[in-house]
Amino acid sequence: MERSNQLILGLLLAAGLSIGGFFPGYYYYKSKIDNRTVSVKGLAEMNVKADLAIWDIKFKTTGNDLKAVQKTLEHHLSLIQNFLKENGFQDTEIMIGRINTNDLMANPYRDTGASTSRYILSQTVTVRTQNVDQTEKAIRSIGALVAQGVVFDNQEYGSPVSYLFTGLNGVKPKMLEEATQNARKAAEEFAKSSESRVGKIKQANQGVFSILPREQTPGAMETDQINKTVRVVSTITYFLAN
Repeated sequence: MERSNQLILGLLLAAGLSIGGFFPGYYYYKSKIDNRTVSVKGLAEMNVKADLAIWDIKFKTTGNDLKAVQKTLEHHLSLIQNFLKENGFQDTEIMIGRINTNDLMANPYRDTGASTSRYILSQTVTVRTQNVDQTEKAIRSIGALVAQGVVFDNQEYGSPVSYLFTGLNGVKPKMLEEATQNARKAAEEFAKSSESRVGKIKQANQGVFSILPREQTPGAMETDQINKTVRVVSTITYFLAN
């Protein structure tokens, strides 16, 4: 009986040693497989057009008689509203801002000539519209308001205007699919040189979507251009197999 127990104990010990040797070997083998990967980047670009324009028309009047200056400002506001309606903008697209008043005589650091034009009144009319082509056309003809005596509060005749693209969520799925396809093509080119084949995705990072000006000249701003380019660069890690 004692000998039988010794035999069983010996078999169990041998099995334990065998199992103990199997698992470290298995995980070592698995880790070697996991290390056979390649990380690549996939680029996708899409040309889009702005679908929203926000145009701030800033104008001002000056003078010593506050009531007269305010009356002139109201007249210029009426001219701007008529101009916008003649160019096809609806009342719902036109927002009238508050009047800002600046009394130069109340400024202790005024220059000696300030009394010649004591009051400066300014106001902003904001146009918010989805018709970006209509906005661009109106901006080119805004000189007609200058001819009627409207003084704008900047050198760009009522600009700045911002052209925005709000449909990013609608193009994301297609662009991510394209970026993934381009990443896989890059991985397959690498696999050819290493006599491997591309397996499943181990890890994926979709990257950040960027909206860029179509014409990327020095100093170009995306919001200044109607036509834009949406770009995303995805980073994907693939398993490699023999």
